[in-house]
Amino acid sequence: MHDCDVLIAGAGPTGLVLALWLARLGVRVRIVDKVAEPGTTSRAIGVQARTLEFYDQIGLADEIIERGLKFSAANLWVKGRQVARIRFGDMGIGMSPYPYMLMFPQDEHERVLIARLRDAGVGVERPVELVRFDERGDRVIAELKHADGRTETCSTAYLAGCDGARSVVREVLKTGFPGGTYAHIFYVADIVGSGPVMNHELHVALDDAAFLGVFPMKGEGRGRLIGTVKDTAVSAERPLEWSDIGSSVLERLGIRVEHVNWFSTYHVHHRVAANFRVGRAFLLGDAAHIHSPVGGQGMNTGLGDAVNLAWKLAAVLQNRGSPRLLDTYEPERVAFAKRLVATTDRVFQLATGDGARARFMRTHIVPYVMPMVFSFAAMQRFMFRTISQTAIEYRRSALSIGGTGRIRGGDRLPWIEQATGNSPGSDNFRSLRALDWQVHVYGSASPSVAALCKTHRIDLHAFPWRDPMGGVGLVKDAAYLLRPDAYIGCMDATPAGREIATYLETWGVHPLAVNA
Repeated sequence: MHDCDVLIAGAGPTGLVLALWLARLGVRVRIVDKVAEPGTTSRAIGVQARTLEFYDQIGLADEIIERGLKFSAANLWVKGRQVARIRFGDMGIGMSPYPYMLMFPQDEHERVLIARLRDAGVGVERPVELVRFDERGDRVIAELKHADGRTETCSTAYLAGCDGARSVVREVLKTGFPGGTYAHIFYVADIVGSGPVMNHELHVALDDAAFLGVFPMKGEGRGRLIGTVKDTAVSAERPLEWSDIGSSVLERLGIRVEHVNWFSTYHVHHRVAANFRVGRAFLLGDAAHIHSPVGGQGMNTGLGDAVNLAWKLAAVLQNRGSPRLLDTYEPERVAFAKRLVATTDRVFQLATGDGARARFMRTHIVPYVMPMVFSFAAMQRFMFRTISQTAIEYRRSALSIGGTGRIRGGDRLPWIEQATGNSPGSDNFRSLRALDWQVHVYGSASPSVAALCKTHRIDLHAFPWRDPMGGVGLVKDAAYLLRPDAYIGCMDATPAGREIATYLETWGVHPLAVNA
């Protein structure tokens, strides 16, 4: 019987990021996938700012950015005529060290993650399929099947189901997956082509019938097409091919397709699992929630699941935190997943719906209202925070305490570009690479807070007060206890630091240094 601390089923981006964080935190991890080779198709391509912030914590952001393409602008077309151009570019300047969305195909993305995981001493085991499992006391006993038919038993403290929409883990747990499926069939095609819209910007055709989005990809003439399939093209006798796709919208946008690298059709679903945790088993990514591709949120939401769970598992396994930390994973992540499904559902129905109201809205209202709305700086900031996932907060979590002013327990730590001086690299996010609990003070730390941090061996970072700190909602001289994922666990504005002391005791918090 093989033994590990965490067994991860599924080696897509969610499983790989979970494994990377766990390995960095010193957890014995196994990751298996029933597919013999990593994916070779682009699939998800949008990487949001919050994901890049997480990647910076593990030293991965620079490589991903170098390989990707920064998303700059969106163009709206109606019946072959360009009616609006909205600059996104660096819409989040001053809000994140990564004020943009990055286009980076999932197959290339996965190869980077696999290489980094291999450097950490963990290899993906393929093709190895999770067949069944059951919980026995403080262990999960899992049966794994290899390609040659050989089976093995793995004993693990925890099981993470990152095995996609048809999750075996979710099926064994018998937790529901309520939701529905959109009526349309959609196609996706990665192409090499030419024409005015193949200019590394996003183009969306808001026609009466067929929907088409042209998404930019790095490389000359490369792009992704996502559109709806006409009912007349659907046949029960054979699968759809690129030749079945109507050319009218392509012709209206002046797209000349020279080569199709990948083509597939699919139904879009919107579902959220009834539970993200049952005992010692957890669901993450598409195994826990699936939704429309609006806004490039799906993969990034799964990566957020992975980061949220990783540090909690490590803390409990290493006796650096209360087992109750694991109880906070589901309520923190399920709340966002449900909001996301509801929001993307409304936008998706507007973009692809057949009804007269939806057609009128997208051809006569949206193209003219959106540019006006996006001309306001406040709306640009709101949209960046929403799409980039930097607005995700856990204020209602049991792990979130305190708050004075705009920033409260459960919020993402605001980014300060120059927290210690005027030189590049002096921001307040640099210390987050420790992947550990820490205290930030913007101003001067009181003697009591300094003594508290010393007693508990928690790093204290005091940043000289600067006016921009107040501008993002931070309170001068207040102490912010940060979780390893850069969310504020406790905000304490009192000089005594009693709120933080109580928090550390309640949650049994011990830093990584205790086990060093």
